[in-house]
Amino acid sequence: MYSNKHIVKISLPILLSLMAQSIIQVIDTAFLGRVGEVELGASALAGIIYIAIYTIGFGFSMGAQILIGRRNGERNYSQIGEIVIQGVLFLLIPALLLIAAFKLGLTDWLMRLFKSENISHAVSDYLDWRVYGFVFAFANSTFRAFYIGVARTKVLTINALVMALVNLVLDYGLIFGNLGLPEMGIGGAALASVIAEATSTLFFIVYTRKTIDLEKYGFKKVTFKWSVVKKVLNISIYMMLQYLLSIVTWMMFFVFIENYLGERSLAVTNIVRSLYTIVTIPSHALGSAVNTMVSNTIGASRQNEVLSLIKRVVLISLFSMLSIIFIMAIFPRLMIHIYTNDISLINDTVAPLYVLLTSLPFYAVGTVLFSAVSGTGNTQKALLFEIITLSGYVLYTWFIIVYLRLSVSWAWTTEHVYWVQLMLFSLFYLRSKKWVHKKI
Repeated sequence: MYSNKHIVKISLPILLSLMAQSIIQVIDTAFLGRVGEVELGASALAGIIYIAIYTIGFGFSMGAQILIGRRNGERNYSQIGEIVIQGVLFLLIPALLLIAAFKLGLTDWLMRLFKSENISHAVSDYLDWRVYGFVFAFANSTFRAFYIGVARTKVLTINALVMALVNLVLDYGLIFGNLGLPEMGIGGAALASVIAEATSTLFFIVYTRKTIDLEKYGFKKVTFKWSVVKKVLNISIYMMLQYLLSIVTWMMFFVFIENYLGERSLAVTNIVRSLYTIVTIPSHALGSAVNTMVSNTIGASRQNEVLSLIKRVVLISLFSMLSIIFIMAIFPRLMIHIYTNDISLINDTVAPLYVLLTSLPFYAVGTVLFSAVSGTGNTQKALLFEIITLSGYVLYTWFIIVYLRLSVSWAWTTEHVYWVQLMLFSLFYLRSKKWVHKKI
């Protein structure tokens, strides 16, 4: 039985890892905010495009994480290493294909989505460099799945801090032309991120070889085995689709903002998005932890403990989020000032930020419940919930932004619509106990 202390012990390193990774985004956004509003807004669109593609690898790794967690709970350690090896080898294929696709014209096609020519050029400059990161980002997601799946999460903090430090130094040099490096603007931010991800991959390889019992976990020959990949895909294919659909609709939100509300509204939205990523880190970390804890608990044939575990994680997530909301509500302008010195832009961002804060309790509960659904192994059901939820989200987004042309503040009420739906679907499914005898 996981105690509250054990839950925090597993979640804290994941939280610190996510925090360090979010620092990279904050640094990028803060630096580009000093370059100009166009770059600030464009970095949001370019980042969302990158994340949309990254979900292919992330979804696969989440399936691997569930399978690793189940095997870890069963004490069937020897099958874990081959899941990691096959994950890295398999994801290398889509990574290389995606790089080729972007270089052969996919970037030019995507630029047609944007109304502003300045935004299009800036997004293109970013993606020209950023796409090379797919190879390293996909590999890193598989290593993270391994360490979370076996509940050895401390390394994630160290890895993320190394990555953040490399990104900070290179951002300072490549965006502004400092440290004897070329001045590349938004393209420099992209290149800095790629090098930081490559550093992260190297770190994981060295750390794994030096500290992990390779024999115990079955890290044998590096040869491709379709049978292992297929087993992971049976779980992860639904998660890959789920994450892809989620991010594509998220990107649609930003495209609607840029097309119908303008460059200033896009800059405001990027600041709110960056703060959103930061304040949701504790709940995100708890969601990742509950995913593997549920999988481990079921693997150990202790299904009767699952709902109690989820309830305690939900309460920890909600309490943490309420504390963050209280702090953010008192000092909104101080937080926004991290990204820009423009008083007018700061003032325009305050109201949308307050709207976002009111959606966060639903996020805190919803993300843990939804992660628990995936942790039961029923990723097909999770995909169904996501499709229904996103349908309502897209309709509401179109109505508020495109049809009514309401303000950015109203646009951010879309988060309430999304998380309330997902929270209720997940709650009803978990209480039904239809997952108890799910085999993976």
